[in-house]
Amino acid sequence: MNTLYLLLNLGSISVPFLYSFHPRLQLHKRFLWVFISILLTMVIFIPWDVIFTRHEIWGFNETYFLGPKFLSLPLEEWLFFICIPFACVFTHYALLLYFPNLKLSKAATKAISFGLITLLFILIVGNYDKWYTLINFSLAIPLTVLVYKYNTKLLQHFFLTFLVMLIPFFIVNGILTGSFIDNQVVWYNNAENLGIRMGTIPVEDSIYAYTMILCNLFLTEFFTKKFHNKKHSN
Repeated sequence: MNTLYLLLNLGSISVPFLYSFHPRLQLHKRFLWVFISILLTMVIFIPWDVIFTRHEIWGFNETYFLGPKFLSLPLEEWLFFICIPFACVFTHYALLLYFPNLKLSKAATKAISFGLITLLFILIVGNYDKWYTLINFSLAIPLTVLVYKYNTKLLQHFFLTFLVMLIPFFIVNGILTGSFIDNQVVWYNNAENLGIRMGTIPVEDSIYAYTMILCNLFLTEFFTKKFHNKKHSN
């Protein structure tokens, strides 16, 4: 089924995009900043993806793709970095709309942030020779520090909304890594990761999702606030 990955991408973004125009949510008013944030995040993730693909740290099963590639990546992989982050940004703000009190205390946020940083650092030290583990966790650490320093409120909400996002993440990523289908859409070289799977999903993928989504949200909030303040100062 060479349209599988494309359908997963389109299915992930279709409902969030339509509901972005809901009169209460009005995410469409942030579209410019959301998509600028997505593009800037791609600047970080696409080169990493290209290098890992070319060095066979992971790869793609052409059975599930339409065929066109750019910089060694299938078209659907490029769409992944647009569709999935958009759906997650939508989910975050939709949850906050309906559950405005969905947040952790500052003390709990600090404990989770520094606990996560410590755990990832320990795993890096013990697995510095595994490229997916090393690069993935090494990016998550400074990002968490940055967001904690400049937008603690985002982390207070995100640590909870991310738990909800993990539900569709496990479904979509489960399919991509071989759950419910005959083969894998995306395969991984286990010599370059911890070798721990959540079903068919490498455990590193959860931190990959954490970093990618948090980066998009942090940038979206940064640009939104900067634009809002500039608008009201004129």
